[in-house]
Amino acid sequence: MKILMVCLGNICRSPMAEGVMRHLVEKKELDWEIDSAGTGGWHLGEAPDKRAIRTAANHGIDISGLKARKFSERDFGRFDHIFVMDSTNYSDVISLSENDEERNKVKLFLEAADPNSPEKNVTDPWFEDRLFEPVFLGIREACEKLIEKLRS
Repeated sequence: MKILMVCLGNICRSPMAEGVMRHLVEKKELDWEIDSAGTGGWHLGEAPDKRAIRTAANHGIDISGLKARKFSERDFGRFDHIFVMDSTNYSDVISLSENDEERNKVKLFLEAADPNSPEKNVTDPWFEDRLFEPVFLGIREACEKLIEKLRS
């Protein structure tokens, strides 16, 4: 299975989601490919935000080696599932799709993990240092639920 996590700049939410998902699938010995991308290209080639790196490291996950990249139309063909962090990312990714098969791969991350969740968007922690920890914990919980759903 090939999974892509997508946020805006690919330096906060989606690299944390990539790191968490990789960590969890390795623990469960699943042969899945996990990657992340951003809908914007401002941070191409950059490592994740230092606050994201530190938060993930506090939970035993190293994301320091990840590099930001921009989502492209080719990603529809490379990935089975494309999980976006918020409704703006969803609109941006859907606008690049060419058919229903591509559109059906794109889901809101939190909604895919738990359709009954009152929250549909992962909060962008970029502007608020204190948000990194709760955002990370929410991502971890959603990744755990997603793995169980995708395995069944």
